[in-house]
Amino acid sequence: MTTLAQFFDRLTGDRRATIDTVTSAPAPLQPIDLTDDPRVTEVLDLAVRVGEVYLASGTAAMDTAEQVSFVAATYGLAQTDVDVTYNSIRLSAYRGPTLPPASTMRTVHYRSMDFTRLSAVDRLTRRIRREMITPKEAHEALTEITTAPHPYHRWIATFAWSAMAASVSILLGGDLLVASVAFLTTAVIDRTNRVLNRWGLPFFFQQVMGGIIAAAPAATLYTFQDQLGIEIRPSQIIAAGVIVLLSGLSLVGSVEDAITGAPVTAAARFFELVMMTGGIIAGVAISLRIMGMFGSTLPPTNVEVVGLARLPIMVAAGAFTALFYALACYVERRALSVAWLGGALGALVYSVAITLAAGPVFASAMAATVVGLVGGLLARRALTPPLIVAVAGITPLLPGLSLYRGLYALLDDEVVVGLTSMLAAFGMGCALAAGVTFGEWIARTLRRPRILRRVDDLRRPVLIRRRKPTVVREPRSRRTRGSGATPKGEGDSSAAALDAAPDPGP
Repeated sequence: MTTLAQFFDRLTGDRRATIDTVTSAPAPLQPIDLTDDPRVTEVLDLAVRVGEVYLASGTAAMDTAEQVSFVAATYGLAQTDVDVTYNSIRLSAYRGPTLPPASTMRTVHYRSMDFTRLSAVDRLTRRIRREMITPKEAHEALTEITTAPHPYHRWIATFAWSAMAASVSILLGGDLLVASVAFLTTAVIDRTNRVLNRWGLPFFFQQVMGGIIAAAPAATLYTFQDQLGIEIRPSQIIAAGVIVLLSGLSLVGSVEDAITGAPVTAAARFFELVMMTGGIIAGVAISLRIMGMFGSTLPPTNVEVVGLARLPIMVAAGAFTALFYALACYVERRALSVAWLGGALGALVYSVAITLAAGPVFASAMAATVVGLVGGLLARRALTPPLIVAVAGITPLLPGLSLYRGLYALLDDEVVVGLTSMLAAFGMGCALAAGVTFGEWIARTLRRPRILRRVDDLRRPVLIRRRKPTVVREPRSRRTRGSGATPKGEGDSSAAALDAAPDPGP
């Protein structure tokens, strides 16, 4: 028990990442002259640029606002108003009753899947607090981070997306053939959308093209499986491709914004999520209709009962799905093991909950809560923003199969079954995002106070109890009446006793 307690204590208290609420410094670490407009503008620009990286990476609006406020407060702009919306950050600083407020705004024109950049900016904010660097040095460091190339080659990311699809197909019950087809199909999707992105095609149509490619090989192989002498289930391949396309959307951020009090950003992100998901569904539907014109019909998807016999395979598949997703998003190497563990825990909890007849929505919420909690705690050890672990951990649980099942039923004129499956997929997605948010909240409350633990360069204070000074009393001597002499040796012994007493200190 002692060893377990020590492990948990080290797990929850040593280091902090973005999950721990950033509080303003008790006093400005690098105070600037508030009457110096160029210096104030420099600090404001630094703060919104830091927030830009967080917002572009899918961080919730409230967490982004906290980071922006912290950077500004570190340099003396303690009274600020931060407004974070879907694609913009506005920052206004109060400089006193005799000076006009200073304000700036930055628009976020992109969405980034480079989590190495997010981790680097997270370390930069801690460096600003810890090392008290100047705004100019912070600007230079931030520019170096945002202009740095990806840490891995683009083909490694393509391999990771493809391996993720193969792992998802195994998680859904597929065999080696299904995993191989899913691997090759996803590789084609990734390289095709990369070319379309260079041409400037809107992301919605890229999702449509991804859905078309995801369904076409599966339907073709199923049509000619007798001639090829193989047996294949196309739903597993299509669902794997759909999950890969869904994993790039801001599901967690949209629901977390709605929960934490940012309804405008939540509505915008959720509408984007619905539109991009609709593009995937449209692409799959187009592909199935084209194959139907040539006489190819796919079999209906059946709901399989998860047994404990497949539990080790499902846990391993979930773990590698999260690992490859993290690798595809350019996560730092030290965070890959944390993502792997988060995926394994999510798949384990979900599989056990489904076996106990908890239902897919409740099972998703339970698994996501565990991923958010454990991922938030482990992220401190890897000095990684917990958003990375949370998104990677719930990726294996995305409702790709439910979406395909609902789409197939709607195309087959089974409206009730189709709408039920679509609503089930919607409920599972919301449960995953809400569970991650709740788990992260629990992880925040488990954080030990900073003053009691070593945090970066801050050490635990040591309380030293000072011993009370020992007072040596002179023994009463028997003096001869009328004599002022001291007995022989008495004065020497008293002096020696006083010399032996400890110094009471100040």
